[in-house]
Amino acid sequence: MSDASRPLRITALAGGVGGARFLRGLLAHLAAATDPARRGAAVTVVSNTADDVTLHGLRVCPDLDSVMYTLGGGIDEVRGWGRSQETSGVAAELAAYGAEPSWFTLGDKDIATHLVRTRMLAEGATLSEVTAHLCERWRPGVRLLPMTDDVVETHVDLAEPDGSTRRVHFQEWWVRLHAAVPALALEPVGAATARPAPGVLEALREADVVVLPPSNPVVSIGTILSVPGVREALVATPAPVVGVSPVIAGAPVRGMADACLAAIGVPTTAAAVAGLYDDFLDGWLVAEEDEPPVRAGLHVRRRPLLMSSPQATADLAGAALDLALELRPAERAA
Repeated sequence: MSDASRPLRITALAGGVGGARFLRGLLAHLAAATDPARRGAAVTVVSNTADDVTLHGLRVCPDLDSVMYTLGGGIDEVRGWGRSQETSGVAAELAAYGAEPSWFTLGDKDIATHLVRTRMLAEGATLSEVTAHLCERWRPGVRLLPMTDDVVETHVDLAEPDGSTRRVHFQEWWVRLHAAVPALALEPVGAATARPAPGVLEALREADVVVLPPSNPVVSIGTILSVPGVREALVATPAPVVGVSPVIAGAPVRGMADACLAAIGVPTTAAAVAGLYDDFLDGWLVAEEDEPPVRAGLHVRRRPLLMSSPQATADLAGAALDLALELRPAERAA
């Protein structure tokens, strides 16, 4: 089988809601394709795990679960996270006991996932093994890998009124404070000594295409890149790396990515976000109203970026894949 007809190997780096919805659009685009290389494509997703947190003794992995539930058909479509048709009886009982934290609500169905994960981890399974086991139920249609099996958690430094600094878990800043308190610093604690999970580096090295969905560039994509070896693998991969801007007209498409960018001194623009990936990015999709970054060797396309419907999302994913295939080295595309 020639490389041109062999099913594509696509690797994506993803965070939570935006990344999961983009990936669902990508799978829809591939399923509708007439090109056998696209229709039979194998997709590997490397998910951020630095949002992970332990709550009420349970290990919670928000981004892994958002991808798994979204692609497996179990997501709450309105919120974009958590289970569909969820109830909160356990959360109500915890509140009645005064158990903290009360600002992060775990749904009853969702708790079952965290119970299974926590038990398996306590028995010695790795996060990769746990994720594979959970995916046996959800069948997301992708190979879902955590960025690392080691514990990495993003912490946020906040200024106190008395001039001191307080450090909180990212989830407290994001969920309880809604990122309204400016962050002095964001640190993926544990990342410097973490190792990529099994299969992560191989998925980047052996890919035909690498895609960066419109996930948070600092606390989703950025934390994946902070794991030693991941960025180097992206620089070295022969596959074209194409990203989708998470910013439209100076504002995040979703969420509070502008607060994260401000914490690292980066403007909320499509060009500035592309600059965070400057050493490995080959292609960049930007909104029609945005100024494209100017850098030799970077191929930029303007197009609508809002994932406003399933078809619009599939079209966006298809545009990213089109650009990536246009940039494939001739010897691999022939």
